[in-house]
Amino acid sequence: MRITNEHQEQSIEKMASPHVVLFPFMSKGHIIPIFDLARLLLRRGLSVTVFTTPASRPFFSDSLSDTNVNIIDIPFPQNIEGIPIGVESTDKLPSMSLFVPFASATKSMKLNFEQALASLLPVTFMITDSFLPWTLDSANKLSIPRFAFNGMTTFSLSLARSSHDLLRTELSDDEMFTLPDFPWIKLTRNDFDSPFREREPKGPIFDLTLEQAMATSKSYGLIVNSFYELESVYVDYFNSKFSPKAWCVGPFCAATAPLQQRLEKPSYIKWLDEMLEQGKQVLYMAFGTQAELSPEQFKEIKIGLEKSQVNFLWVVKKSIDEVDDGFKNRVKNRGLMVTEWVDQREILSHGSVEGFLRHCGWNSVVESICAKVPILAWPMMADQHLNARMVVEKIKIGLRVETCDGSVRGFVKWEGLEKSAKELMEGDKGKEARKKVKEIGEVAINAVKEGGSSWQTLNELTHE
Repeated sequence: MRITNEHQEQSIEKMASPHVVLFPFMSKGHIIPIFDLARLLLRRGLSVTVFTTPASRPFFSDSLSDTNVNIIDIPFPQNIEGIPIGVESTDKLPSMSLFVPFASATKSMKLNFEQALASLLPVTFMITDSFLPWTLDSANKLSIPRFAFNGMTTFSLSLARSSHDLLRTELSDDEMFTLPDFPWIKLTRNDFDSPFREREPKGPIFDLTLEQAMATSKSYGLIVNSFYELESVYVDYFNSKFSPKAWCVGPFCAATAPLQQRLEKPSYIKWLDEMLEQGKQVLYMAFGTQAELSPEQFKEIKIGLEKSQVNFLWVVKKSIDEVDDGFKNRVKNRGLMVTEWVDQREILSHGSVEGFLRHCGWNSVVESICAKVPILAWPMMADQHLNARMVVEKIKIGLRVETCDGSVRGFVKWEGLEKSAKELMEGDKGKEARKKVKEIGEVAINAVKEGGSSWQTLNELTHE
């Protein structure tokens, strides 16, 4: 177990300020919003300690080097069946089928976590990932209020709770149904991930989720990376019917300082600069670290992009040599494929980027809102289908990729991608989405400013 010796000397004022502990789950999609939350808390005068593992420590240190966040790493369990030694993050897993054993193994970190917690200054409250349900017991032992963070919206949480009984009926997978509590919303069984859309859900993922839900229900509160104006109906519904209380204190990314100018721009930013100089609009495409595209789907995407004539920057997980069949050369004047890690926020804030093709993980949605870039939604897993419903049908800041059979989980042929991409970048629906996301983006940024809804909510939370 290691604690940073940077910034060890703290003033009396610093020691007297509220002290918050953050512990994200070992996944980039869970870690990055916690970095933003840490900055938001620091900006409000709170002291912050964040927990990680030895292998992830360099990423944490680099990402938080401009802050005085204290970083503690505790050993990650070794000898987990199927998981190579040294793998301490889900994006390094050989297969996502190992997710449940990986998440379950974190329980053996409990003793080291509690020892480190006990050695810290008095902790005002802690925010830990819902995938670390065992941290509730640690918090209770040390009389620390625990807030859960699961990266979901009250919109998705409310719809999931409201749909519970309907999903146990004989509805077919793509049959639309209306929610009793929200008669203006229509969903299908396929909007929910397996096993939750099953009539009798069971299995390791269900058991893990049940354990999380139980721990969250007994926690002091639920931290939500959203803002009241975006989903006020659903915040009020959730807080009137369920516990613990949901606290909207985001979007976290809106509180992050502007990007510093670097000495050397990455090649993809230089390429975007060239597009901007030529007056060309670019569609940014990224499917995240956990989505797995089949070779057939990958091929259809390439054909659709080529036929659409849309300018694009596409981040892919495979090497260019694996996927290049002359495609790269054929689109070289208007398309760029990148396999390196990219700064997504820097790309979204670039003047040439006017569209974002994404799976609708909530982090990406809020980043897109804050950058005021409309979304082309292609949901694939977890809460992404519900997020896509919100993006396209409720707040209307994006369009949806057209599947070949109309199902929300259907295969996307090149014709569907070509049509959807052109409509977002050039069509009237795309213009409407662009106008709407600019309006909502302004509200999002104001929410975390002094006097804004999220600013006030964080005040209430800290005082309570």
